[in-house]
Order: sequence, then structure tokens, then C-alpha cells
Amino acid sequence: MIDRVFQRLLQSEKEALTEENQARVALNNDNYRFALAGYENLPTGPCYILAVEPLTKSKLLYRGRIWVDAEDFAVVRIEAAPAKSPSFWTKETRVEQAYAKVGDFWLPISNRSSSAIRLGGHAYFTIDYQDYQITAATPLGTPSDVAGYR
Repeated sequence: MIDRVFQRLLQSEKEALTEENQARVALNNDNYRFALAGYENLPTGPCYILAVEPLTKSKLLYRGRIWVDAEDFAVVRIEAAPAKSPSFWTKETRVEQAYAKVGDFWLPISNRSSSAIRLGGHAYFTIDYQDYQITAATPLGTPSDVAGYR
């Protein structure tokens, strides 16, 4: 049964990464309602805490809270649950993702999920990312440069 649950979880992750689904899962106003829930100082620095609610029920969207860096406006942390259960076999799933600034980029450092499994207890899934090496990065320039204005 665990194989079946994890296979569904991995399949959902693959679906979310397809080009077709990228716009439907983006963390933006087209997919979510945002509300300021607080402010907190994390080891990475001061962050805004936002409550996020999906505008549609989808296993690829989530509801919960995100922490956004007050200086870079990058997502630092996510604590959430899928808006819709990814499988009949899972009763409840919780996801925690953490990000860290590596050079000029905010990159994932961990992804942890736990699921209550019907007829089977709990399942835990952990990914830790490490040893990033930024090999080349070209600055985007000023907003007017990016837009094609000079």
C-alpha cells in the first residue's frame, strides 16, 4: 500500500512540473487568495506571513501559510496541505518546505511531508537538498532594461 501511495505522490509531482500545469500551480493571484497573517523574524531574516487559500480545489494547489522574505520578497517557508486529497488512500497530508538564499538565488533546502494513510498508519517523505553550486549567473539588469526600455 505504501508503494501505491508514494507512486501517486510522485505522479502528482510530475504532473505539477509539466509545462501545461505550470500556470495552474503558480503562486499568484490567478490561483490563490492571499491575506497578511503576521510578521516573524526567522534565522534567514524578517518575513511576512501570508495565509494562502486556493481559488479552486486541486491536488496540485495547497492551503496554509507561507513566509516571504521582507527584503527579497522570496518564499522562505511553506506549511500547507493539498487543497484536494491526492489519493483515496490518504486522509490527511501536511507539507513543509524550506528555502535558503544561495548567492543571489533562493533555492529549496528541504521538503517534508506526512500523510495519514487509510488502513495503514502514517507515511513520511523527506527530501534534503544540499551542496548547491552556482556556476554562472547573468544579472537581469534594471526593470527598464528587462522591459526593453533604455
